[in-house]
Amino acid sequence: MFRPYDIILKTRRGKELTPAEIDYLIQGFVRGEVHDYQMSAWAMAVCFQGMSGPEVAALTASMVNSGEVVDLNGLPGMPVDKHSTGGVGDKTTLVLIPLVASCGLPVAKMSGRGLGHTGGTLDKLESIPGLRVEMDRSALLEQVDEIGLAVAGQTANLVPADKKLYALRDVTATVDSTPLIASSIMSKKIAGGARAIVLDVKVGRGAFMANLEDARELARTMVEIGQRAGRDTRAVLSSMDQPLGRAIGNSLEVREAISALKGQGPDDLRELCLTLGSIICHLGGIAGTVDEGIEMCRQNLDNGKALAKMAALIRAQGGNAAVCEDDSILPEAPVQYQLTVDRVGWVETIDALAVGTAAVGLGAGRVKKGDPIDHRTGVMLHAKVGDRLESGEPWATVHAATQDAAEEAAAALKEALALSDVRADKPQLILGTVSPEGEVEA
Repeated sequence: MFRPYDIILKTRRGKELTPAEIDYLIQGFVRGEVHDYQMSAWAMAVCFQGMSGPEVAALTASMVNSGEVVDLNGLPGMPVDKHSTGGVGDKTTLVLIPLVASCGLPVAKMSGRGLGHTGGTLDKLESIPGLRVEMDRSALLEQVDEIGLAVAGQTANLVPADKKLYALRDVTATVDSTPLIASSIMSKKIAGGARAIVLDVKVGRGAFMANLEDARELARTMVEIGQRAGRDTRAVLSSMDQPLGRAIGNSLEVREAISALKGQGPDDLRELCLTLGSIICHLGGIAGTVDEGIEMCRQNLDNGKALAKMAALIRAQGGNAAVCEDDSILPEAPVQYQLTVDRVGWVETIDALAVGTAAVGLGAGRVKKGDPIDHRTGVMLHAKVGDRLESGEPWATVHAATQDAAEEAAAALKEALALSDVRADKPQLILGTVSPEGEVEA
């Protein structure tokens, strides 16, 4: 017979828990037999002592088994999934999911909503008039079987242990723990049913992981969890010191994603989608090598097949698919306020966190769960790091609901841009990849 006290003490002393001890703790917590104060003490012990690879795998498995597990084995082809650790302007899912589906891989994507300076895929999609993101499991599977893809909110009974544990970690200063972060992310991915998973681990000023070494540790841990669970898993380390692309804000990001699906859009967004897409196509067995996957994805971005899949997704989920040809259908903010520079210079930095925070202040994001979203608002960048600006030239436009809100955001963004008198190099976007065999630098 296990006791929470003994398990907490064992972790506090740095001793490895057995899978049975971990499962007792997690399932007991979900049932209410292990109390919040006991789980808080254990989570704090993990923050100080860490967990071994087998312990993290056992924790993830127990969390997966706390609720329903989606079975995608009946779908044609290998079901794949992608996860991003979150960033500013990260509309990658809107491009990547229709892209890989157009290549022939089924994707049943369960996404979340934005919180803080990181945006949420569901919020972005809801910018499209009529589009629904809530569907039950049978409807999700039926849609994927019919058109090859679906993007929806997580079902209520998917990994309830994670929902309960995260709520506790959020108020007990135990969020910042690699084993707990990794098990939280991977439990949802594994329960979602995909057999191959690609992770986009952001690193930099606008990311959850601010430095490369922490991002590497998280990526390695998640890849190990996936492999132990029988999921072919890879991670890509990508920079988030400046926003991804030029659009920050829900309807603005949908416009930019549609542009990318037309073979246009910002270079960095295209590069990231090709990198992630090529790995997914390789893991999914439809490309013999990653290089073949890149070419496959590049062709489908440029020949309209990926855009057609996006239109099919929008149509199937009740949205107005005409948005793929006419983005004026998307909601637009009534106030557009330009920010200009007062001297000639090269863009040295654009602080992703400052831009993301300003967008939240405009209503494009949430300070706390349940806050309403204004899909019209956000920030559009006209310059990126490495670009040259002339005096009086705009570097960004604030899209706001009111003039007062626009001016407040403009004041907050004053320190986000730094100019240099010497040419600044364009930053490296892809910092490396992590596989079960180890890390490869880009």
